[in-house]
Amino acid sequence: MILPLIAVNLYWLLLFALFGLYRPWYEQSMIDEVVTLLRTTIAGALVLFFIIFLDDALSGARADIRPAIVLYWIAVGAFTSFGRLSVRLVQRRLLLAGVGLRNTLIIGWSKKAFDLFEMVEKFPALGYRVMGFVRTTGSRSRREKHKNVPVLGSIRHLPEFIRKHSITQLLIGLESTEHDQLVEIMRYAEGFDVGMKIVPDLYDIVSGQARISSIYGFPLMDVRPQLLKPWEEVLKRMLDFTVALLILVIGFPVWVFLAILVKLDSPGPALYKQERVGRNGHNYFMFKFRSMRSDAEKHSGPVWANKNDPRVTRFGKFLRKSHLDEIPQFINVLKGDMSLVGPRPERPHFVEQLSKQIPLYKRRLRVRPGITGWAQVKHKYDETLDDVKAKVKYDLYYIENISWRLDLKILVNTLYVMLMGKGHA
Repeated sequence: MILPLIAVNLYWLLLFALFGLYRPWYEQSMIDEVVTLLRTTIAGALVLFFIIFLDDALSGARADIRPAIVLYWIAVGAFTSFGRLSVRLVQRRLLLAGVGLRNTLIIGWSKKAFDLFEMVEKFPALGYRVMGFVRTTGSRSRREKHKNVPVLGSIRHLPEFIRKHSITQLLIGLESTEHDQLVEIMRYAEGFDVGMKIVPDLYDIVSGQARISSIYGFPLMDVRPQLLKPWEEVLKRMLDFTVALLILVIGFPVWVFLAILVKLDSPGPALYKQERVGRNGHNYFMFKFRSMRSDAEKHSGPVWANKNDPRVTRFGKFLRKSHLDEIPQFINVLKGDMSLVGPRPERPHFVEQLSKQIPLYKRRLRVRPGITGWAQVKHKYDETLDDVKAKVKYDLYYIENISWRLDLKILVNTLYVMLMGKGHA
């Protein structure tokens, strides 16, 4: 009796996660949450109905389960809705008391920015704690405060303010004459896990990237909307984990053999790890089969590999050509540091260097880095800054168009490159 109850509870937990019911609901109305909840319980009850109906059909039972399923759906919907609304009311009380507020910056120093502040001040249940204003480049006013909230500085120092005040939200209030600064603001905020919202008259600037929502009657747009729906995110992660586990387990004897060959070919470890920058700027160590001499960067420091690089070992050329040197990265996929498909991860040294030279470079950090990616199947190996700039365009295209269909297309293309031996040596 206990096992079926545990199974049903796990079933509903998974379903609620797939429908996004465990994401923060600060900025959604209670009605929106209840509608999503009822839609989820209807779908869940229908699945249970067909499972029970199929089981009864196979066992020869003829009981009419429809009334029981309807009553079950009503009970689940009613109790979960009541529970959710109760939690939301408690949450609202806590926010009004100042508990659980999110540190926020208002970008702009004009009437529009002040209107945003008035909205936040009027509705504390939104959950914003305004730490200060950030002036835009063209701001002429020399006032240092607005209603005792200080001006921290200009947008050039936005990364510093985000780190110093642990900012999680940016509210952008730009006048029509300041539209051109939106891209600059986005560039400074890239690489940080912060939400960005602007007022709706800027919709023409970010057409196709923004999602409009009305909060307490005040319309705002999300400049960085959720790239994948919760259920898509869960399924992508499940696919990553399953494929990585199968490849590592099934091919284990082959991977051990390759490791032995690496050791025999040149002195040094078979595997090497290197620090890379992952999703939302979190660093991790990426694993690869060693294809270069163990002291490859002893004298040069961090540098990109070139075609026919003399540091590459004899067996390393084969590994790089066949992309088999990437196999240990499936360990990173299992750990959740990487995905099968995504922008290739880069070292912290190059991330900081390139983000100063390439606008929106850190936008690549919005998703998990991948073993392969759209840039890898569409462009050659990184040898120059121009190559990197070209590949960033493909990475941004992937991020804005991320989908299961595109991932499958990239995986098929990657498999073709590996089988044809068209990798970079």
